[in-house]
Amino acid sequence: MMGLLWNLGAFLLALGILIAVHEFGHFWVARRCGVFVEKFSIGFGKSLWRKVGKDGTEYTIAMIPLGGYVKMLDERVEAVPAERRHMAFNNKKLWQRSAIVAAGPIANFLFAIFAYWIVFLVGLPAVKPVIGEVAPQSIAAEAGIVPGMELKSISGLKTADWESVNMAMISHIGDESMSLTARDPQSGMIVDRTLDLAHWSFDPESERVLTTLGITPFYPKFTLIISQLVEDGAAIRAGLRLNDKIVAVDDQPVTTWQQVVDSVRSHPEQALTITVKRGEETVSLPLTPAAKTLDNGEVIGYAGFASARDPWPEANLIHLQYGPIEPSAKRQSALGSW
Repeated sequence: MMGLLWNLGAFLLALGILIAVHEFGHFWVARRCGVFVEKFSIGFGKSLWRKVGKDGTEYTIAMIPLGGYVKMLDERVEAVPAERRHMAFNNKKLWQRSAIVAAGPIANFLFAIFAYWIVFLVGLPAVKPVIGEVAPQSIAAEAGIVPGMELKSISGLKTADWESVNMAMISHIGDESMSLTARDPQSGMIVDRTLDLAHWSFDPESERVLTTLGITPFYPKFTLIISQLVEDGAAIRAGLRLNDKIVAVDDQPVTTWQQVVDSVRSHPEQALTITVKRGEETVSLPLTPAAKTLDNGEVIGYAGFASARDPWPEANLIHLQYGPIEPSAKRQSALGSW
């Protein structure tokens, strides 16, 4: 419940900021063009706070935070005294009216760029690009890439996180080879490796660049403790609870989450006995996984539960920060060439 309220509060705060920026764009340009603004409102409905400024504009925060508006002097809405007609929106030149209308969206666009820049300037949590697995006989395996290696650079470009690794690798589509440096997990030395891309096949729309090269990033292992349950799923109907630790399936001890997954997937609509540790007691429960049909037509079992991962090792965590100029380059890299 607290999580829901927190998310709702964060959503309303973000929405309020976007609305304020949007309406301020209209307001600021209108004032620059000599249009009198009667009211600047964030939200609709009953006013929660209001103040009339020295400029004669009424500033308001209203009860319903799902929009806002800037009310400008306009002869099409109400009669305007002759001495104030020069401040009416409808009496301004076409380019001025167009600028006022366009100012809201433009303000939001500029604010998005500024916010993105601030995020990278302050810094982002990330994980080092440490390799978890290498597929046998893959391009990476043939180049001498091994599990545990930390990728340091690709073709001279530093790779601090997996995002930069992906961007650097994608840039080599169509090339004959790709050079990289990595930290060897055994010696700790920086080593050079060259990947032969002559027979590399990669479809960006349906494949991941790392997978096609035979690389799987390192992730902490899944525990055997249930951390999520799907409402009205087979697991809940069987009586499983959050924080139950699975210790056996059909009286066969399990030591990895993958063993649990394989057992459930291979038994659609077939009864299983799940043994869990619940506090100090051991409980055996009958679980019948539901049948789920994949896109390829395969039918698998689905229980409606998930486990938590072990914490990330501290050595794998980094905090990425960029200088005042670097965030702009980072943003352009993420969005693509302009």
